Amino acid sequence: MNDAPRSLSPGLRLMLDLGPLLVFFVAFQRFDLFAATAGFMAATGIALGLTWVLVRRIAITPLATGAIVLLMGGLTLALDSDVFIKMKPTLVNSTFAVTLLGGYALGRSPIRVVLQSTLSLSDTGWRQLTLRWGVFFLFLAALNETIWRTQSTEFWVSFKVFGMLPLTLAFALAQAPFILRHRQGDAAAASRASSGTKTN
Repeated sequence: MNDAPRSLSPGLRLMLDLGPLLVFFVAFQRFDLFAATAGFMAATGIALGLTWVLVRRIAITPLATGAIVLLMGGLTLALDSDVFIKMKPTLVNSTFAVTLLGGYALGRSPIRVVLQSTLSLSDTGWRQLTLRWGVFFLFLAALNETIWRTQSTEFWVSFKVFGMLPLTLAFALAQAPFILRHRQGDAAAASRASSGTKTN
């Protein structure tokens, strides 16, 4: 019996992440924001269920995001108010920001728990990456608040579907040079090289 943990392929992971957003956008274009919200909730639940079936576990980030989708979507439909679904990205990003910045203030690195299986950074690298992502999520929360309060619903939907993800991907890519500088293996090699130079 193979007890090795299973994982999703990058393509399937992307499909499960983007699927609910695409359902939201198509339903909004064909119907209205409330139908889109219902579709978004259903698609999010299906994506989480498929993740569980395929790998028998759900990471904390999509689980927390899914819970907020169901909460804010449920309030939107129950109270017939689009304010709640529009505030959902604010709540999600604020939650991430508070978690990361709070951990940073306490000398901890919550992002390390999520990424340590794929990245190996120095302690300084983890702390600085935590700070950077915490500030970025705070920026996204403020940006969403500004847009939904000042722009049309159509503009906000387009921003939610086609704006937030590219911004997040661009920010993640921008961290690549920093991550390369603080990789633990590279830091150790540099330290050994420096020690060897001094000895010689």
